[in-house]
Amino acid sequence: MSKRRSTTWILGLALAAAPAWAEVTVTEAWVRGTVPGQKATGVFMKLKSTEDVSLVNAASPAAGIVEIHEMVMRDNIMAMRSIDDVPLPAGKTVELKPGGHHVMLIDLFKPLAKGDKVPVTLTFVGKGNKRTKLEIKAEVMAPGATPMHK
Repeated sequence: MSKRRSTTWILGLALAAAPAWAEVTVTEAWVRGTVPGQKATGVFMKLKSTEDVSLVNAASPAAGIVEIHEMVMRDNIMAMRSIDDVPLPAGKTVELKPGGHHVMLIDLFKPLAKGDKVPVTLTFVGKGNKRTKLEIKAEVMAPGATPMHK
């Protein structure tokens, strides 16, 4: 197993009526690679904020549609659905991971191969509906990758 370099991005959010800036840290951002003909995949990462904010949108030039999703159990069947946001409580790490919350890249423009870097723009909203964007570059892992086997 190779060692991966952990990359961190920090975002300053100007919060209305708040004296401090919130910092959102993104670590371990990765994308599951695709096989020929596959038109969708997931983006996974860890997020942590110094203030209460929510991840409300994601965009990427790699796909025609980008959505925030969650996995839910319905009638003993795991199902995926689009959601409006993922809350980031101050000081707590929120993991976007396979089988949980994640970002979906749908209608991919080309296959994603191990080692590629995929730009993803994340939009956060904080107090006073202040929206701020953060661009990250998520590394593509092998198609069958899981957090333990990236």
